[in-house]
Amino acid sequence: MRQFKLAFPPILILAVISLAIAFNTSAALGQTARPVLEKFIDKVAAQTFHADASSYGDIKLDVPVAPILVGSEIVGYTFVTSDFVGTTGYSGKPIHVMAAIDLDGKLLGAEMVEHSEPIVLIGIPDSKIKKLTASYKGLDIVKEAAEGGSAHDLEIISGATVTIMIIDDSIVRSAIKVARAMGLGGLSNASADNSPQRELSADDTMINDWHTMSGDGTVRRMTLDVGQINAAFEEAGDPRAIKRPIKKDPETTYIDMHAALVSAPSIGKSLLGDAEYANLVEWLDEGEQAILIAGRGLYSFKGSGYVRGGIFDRIQLIQGDISVRFHDKQQRRLGEIAADGAPSFTELDLFKIPANAEFDPTKPWRLQLLSHREVGPVDKTFLTFDLGYKLPEQYLAPLPEVAPVASAVDVTDDQAARAALWQRIWRDKQFEIVVLGVMLAVLTATFFFQKQFTQNARFFYWFRMSFLVVTLVFLGWGQNAQLSIVNLMALAASLQHGFSWDAFLLDPLVFILWFSVAAALLFWGRGAFCGWLCPFGALQEITNQIARFFKVPQWELPWGLHERLWPLKYMIFLGLFGLSLVSIPMAEQYAEVEPFKTAIILKFDRAWPFVVFATLILGAGLFIERFYCRYLCPLGAALAIPARIRMFDWLKRYKECGSPCQTCSNECPVQAIHPTGEINPNECVNCLHCQVLYQDDQKCPVCIKKRKGRERRSASEAASRAAMEKLLNKKTT
Repeated sequence: MRQFKLAFPPILILAVISLAIAFNTSAALGQTARPVLEKFIDKVAAQTFHADASSYGDIKLDVPVAPILVGSEIVGYTFVTSDFVGTTGYSGKPIHVMAAIDLDGKLLGAEMVEHSEPIVLIGIPDSKIKKLTASYKGLDIVKEAAEGGSAHDLEIISGATVTIMIIDDSIVRSAIKVARAMGLGGLSNASADNSPQRELSADDTMINDWHTMSGDGTVRRMTLDVGQINAAFEEAGDPRAIKRPIKKDPETTYIDMHAALVSAPSIGKSLLGDAEYANLVEWLDEGEQAILIAGRGLYSFKGSGYVRGGIFDRIQLIQGDISVRFHDKQQRRLGEIAADGAPSFTELDLFKIPANAEFDPTKPWRLQLLSHREVGPVDKTFLTFDLGYKLPEQYLAPLPEVAPVASAVDVTDDQAARAALWQRIWRDKQFEIVVLGVMLAVLTATFFFQKQFTQNARFFYWFRMSFLVVTLVFLGWGQNAQLSIVNLMALAASLQHGFSWDAFLLDPLVFILWFSVAAALLFWGRGAFCGWLCPFGALQEITNQIARFFKVPQWELPWGLHERLWPLKYMIFLGLFGLSLVSIPMAEQYAEVEPFKTAIILKFDRAWPFVVFATLILGAGLFIERFYCRYLCPLGAALAIPARIRMFDWLKRYKECGSPCQTCSNECPVQAIHPTGEINPNECVNCLHCQVLYQDDQKCPVCIKKRKGRERRSASEAASRAAMEKLLNKKTT
């Protein structure tokens, strides 16, 4: 059997990658960390952010911001997002946005100053990006800080959803950090806080009873009776609420609520006991805290909202300018309080505070209770009451002194924020993920049971066409889940600049597709993706089938010419790979040899040269099925290299295939079958047409011979039965 081999051994390619990574790493080690603002402050005029600005002041040494000056008066501060947050895009590099914020905590504007995002480099007009960043002018950062960065509507640019979410996340989070660091808009001024820094003490030996902890402030309490609640609603002045007082004894307990920080070891062991505290520690991830809330009386601090929508809408934790609302997954019920002398409560719950909430357990906080009163069939009016909490000194320990760092990026906080960003994207894409999962399950079943799926040629044709339509419309035009050679370049760039899963998890469908492709390479080769899951491949095949319906003539290149043309895609891939070692941005520009971005991501809404190129490629595909896949696709070439390690040959062949029969070779849509009968796995797209022919007793000579043999046997048996019946009839007469 003929073997198809590549001229470049994989070990050589791996060696080149390793040398490139080593070179880039050694170069990076020699650089000194300096504020990114220094690089860009001369590129954006101060008047961009404030019309009357005269200049920028000097960059501050402790926080990488520069004052915006009107004469000698400071009217705001400018900064670069990458000095404060480390979120990276597809390229593995930060997206640098220069922004400014005024003294009231409102954004004066934002300008993208540098990026390496492929989708923005080529394809998205600069005017759209400038319009997007201009829309942040006037954004209230104080309000964003109070609502966790979700107080504004995000404008998405088609074809760049993930990149835009990264830009938005970077601008908002870095602006909040600047506002807090500089004390803008009344936000907490961390740099001016001269109080000694503390951390939770690890001592877990201070076990106290309920009376002691209630007396020293370890457990804080808020009690309201019916008389106080009725008086509070009267004072609020809403006549509808005043007309509907609670008709009970004024001294009846409305709510008796207690709270304590049980993630402090000694408090947790005192209130929960050793076993429950161990369960709590196991429940909490690194950086998370937990509080105990206990309540009794007429009013429930939990209510029923968490049952309907999964959120506890009657309570929230507030610390400075941050607030935390609790969801059902952050709550656990507690049976009883372990401390001696503890009273009984009708509600006893533990609540987890996420690590990315920026909650500091050593600082004061308050638990806000929302009390409502019905004033109509569906209307309610609300009042809030606060239970203040401050951790007693005996549970605190001084922080060890550390040297100041040059960067303003808090690595732990930034990692948590990046994780929260991709997790939010995955939650928002749950339906799409399920649909993709169903598609992958159906495709897997098709390959495993290919004999059953390909028995009926008509059924299989329409099944395949339907699958390709879903791939094109849903995966491609609907979700922009088109894999590209640019994804592989982004992986190479990430390996050079510090690999992080976060950048790749930002697009769940693309992430799942790449993992499914990796698995498919081991079983079936590259054809599982190229033949079924590639939106541009689907577009080519669908348009070619339409052309065949309208009797457009089909050209089949002579085998010798075809065999000399298909290596072109490997040359293109190796050329792009070599360019990526020199310059990722340059390689990404030359990667426009892929028309995927034009035809699938941007849906032909692009500059005319790109549209003409994509149209010519599709036009050629009307006459030569999957013209681009056969001869030009660098992604197909890149996948064909590791596909050589696939474990099985699933496609069945007869010994007569190729000698003398040429049916499969002549009918293969991409000419992946050699005239001698062998299937070239580097070129096969697993369309399974050869497996349809394998069972076709009207085209396959082997099947025809078997059918005729069956027909002869059937005819012979029928003749014998007829002769026997004739003989029997003679005897009876």
